[in-house]
Amino acid sequence: MLANRSEERAISMSQQSDEKVAAGVDPSWKSLYKVGGVSAILYMVLALVVPTLQVLTMEYFEMTAEYGGAEFLQFIAENRLWWLIAQTLLLGGSILAIVAFVALFVALKHIDKSYAALGAVVAVTSQILFIAYYPVLLGTIYLSDKFVTASAEQQVLLGTAADSLMAINNAFNPLYEPLLGVSILIFSLVMLKGVFHKSIAYLGIATCAAVFIAMSLWPIVGVNYMWWWIFYFVWFIAVGWKLYQLGKV
Repeated sequence: MLANRSEERAISMSQQSDEKVAAGVDPSWKSLYKVGGVSAILYMVLALVVPTLQVLTMEYFEMTAEYGGAEFLQFIAENRLWWLIAQTLLLGGSILAIVAFVALFVALKHIDKSYAALGAVVAVTSQILFIAYYPVLLGTIYLSDKFVTASAEQQVLLGTAADSLMAINNAFNPLYEPLLGVSILIFSLVMLKGVFHKSIAYLGIATCAAVFIAMSLWPIVGVNYMWWWIFYFVWFIAVGWKLYQLGKV
């Protein structure tokens, strides 16, 4: 009798485990789901808070649009520590997004491995492109340090170098953001088949459309094109919360 009950219990536990896997809740990945969920939410907090503080405390966007390289280097010299912290948090935060995208792939892989993997590859690539500009922004700190002790002639050259670095930095948007939008679309199409609520999938599809509409308006509206991040913010928070819930199942 005891042997039979033990066997029935083992079968029941096995069936429950199989049901969880079928629902996208493989117990062996619980920790990754939870970490991925927390990472997604923390990433969006950083993506929202850091640029806001830049605008409020340093008027960064207005300053870079109004002044040239020399004034920009002087500005960094006067705000060196905060500039370094802000850029590190903003660009380094993409590591959190990568963790979340990997967790999202694992949560969706049983539905469609090929498209879940494709979405993850494109998403991670977009984040690596973003992180790649960290050395460029650190380069502005290096130039700024040289600028404050340089002669007038040298300051002109350093200002020109800063203009070049900022031109490089401002050129990544047309590649980084559409790639991110495409990855969101791929993930969302897989989500339509299960695990995540369909409303999250539809929001992801709308987010992809918003990316391309916003980028087409960029030459006209400038930095205001970033309105599409409202869609991304809501979608990624919803994804992060769902991943966290999967980690608790």
